[in-house]
Amino acid sequence: MSTWTQKDIAKKLAEIDFAMLSTRASNGHIASRPMSNNGDVEFDGDNYFFAFEDSRVVGEIKSDSKIGVSFTGTKGLLGKPPVFISIEATADLIKDKDVFRKHWAKDIERWAKDGVDTPGLVLIKAHAQRIHYWDGEDQGEVALDLPSSGNA
Repeated sequence: MSTWTQKDIAKKLAEIDFAMLSTRASNGHIASRPMSNNGDVEFDGDNYFFAFEDSRVVGEIKSDSKIGVSFTGTKGLLGKPPVFISIEATADLIKDKDVFRKHWAKDIERWAKDGVDTPGLVLIKAHAQRIHYWDGEDQGEVALDLPSSGNA
């Protein structure tokens, strides 16, 4: 059994597009929804997801910024199970268009027709606090004490 590093986590996340982002709903239950990382996977402790200001996910983050983000790989090597990565994070809501541009992918225009100028667009920054991983052989946790990287 080996111990993964933040760099190992980054390499695994680069192979996974969609995540389940979980928040605390107003009734106290956990609410989860699929979100794309849009290929924005230079993982330094932060993940980024676009949403709209009037969406339920943004409203829930405004009420409680503690979130969960889970990733599942599509396949394992040589018959192994896929990788599973679960991230406990604190969310920040960003409305700065310059920051949008840093994390933009052309595919987002499917929902945000006016690009970074789309009214109500918000960028969710998930700042990791702890990461749990499992791939059928290795498992463990990486506790991160990363300083906030600001708005970008």
